[in-house]
Amino acid sequence: MSFDRLIEKIIEMKNPTVVGLDPRLEYVPEFIQKRYLDDDGWSLKAASRAIFSFNKLIIDEICDIVPAIKPQAAYYEMYGHHGVKTLERTIRYAKLKGMYVITDGKRNDIGATMEAYATAHLGSVVIGENEIEPFGADALTVNGYLGTDGIEPLLKICRERDKGIYVLVKTSNKSSGELQDKLIDGTPIYAVMGDMCEKWGEDTIGKYGYSAVGAVVGATYPQQLTELRKRLPHTMFLVPGYGAQGGGAEGLKGAFDENGLGAIVNSSRAVMCAYQKEGCDERDFAKAARREVIRMRDDITSYINLK
Repeated sequence: MSFDRLIEKIIEMKNPTVVGLDPRLEYVPEFIQKRYLDDDGWSLKAASRAIFSFNKLIIDEICDIVPAIKPQAAYYEMYGHHGVKTLERTIRYAKLKGMYVITDGKRNDIGATMEAYATAHLGSVVIGENEIEPFGADALTVNGYLGTDGIEPLLKICRERDKGIYVLVKTSNKSSGELQDKLIDGTPIYAVMGDMCEKWGEDTIGKYGYSAVGAVVGATYPQQLTELRKRLPHTMFLVPGYGAQGGGAEGLKGAFDENGLGAIVNSSRAVMCAYQKEGCDERDFAKAARREVIRMRDDITSYINLK
């Protein structure tokens, strides 16, 4: 199964982390911006080309120590069709470097529309005699609040193409509890959604005990992380909120099973902008990103027993 491949990379690298490549142009060092702005002017094309160069150099520096990247689609869509092309190029480049790719799209719809989303991000389209993957990610974040009608089209592709999904369960933002903590017959909505993830994934469980249906559970809620890990033994966690949003490494340990598996922790801005925080030469930005992911790895693994 798809998450078996991710877990094997985590074990090999002894690193349960994923880098969120969510770039804005202002994150890109000026020397890279200038190269493309001089060629294409102050345009969406120039911005998108600069962002791809930035992403590529970070991937080159981290691909031997970080198992996965997680590009957030919105940060590419904001630059129009040129940005969408950069998303595709980033995914393909990371996969060429052996990385697992989670597209953070939080897609949510039903029927034929959800089939189209699933095909775009995880599947393939047939054009004449050619079968082509539009984006080719390994996994996709999705919103499950339309129920099974919105998930079943994804499950079909997960089974057929060895892909995975992460369903929003307990998100890291401050206001998540306005809905997710409400009770249904005494059970919080986030726990009900977690139970649905277990049900949706029950026939896709891989050799490490985790299904193709994962859950997004924020680092900012360590008590719920621990609760949900016990409640959802077959559900792989994607854990945002570490670092910039305030989630600490010690609070993350409840997300992992007794083998130090079952979760992957995301950091985005802290990695991309590490050179700004360090105050180092902007031409050293990729090396600064590498230093940050090593620090993050060592911080998190000091609290878990990753075998």
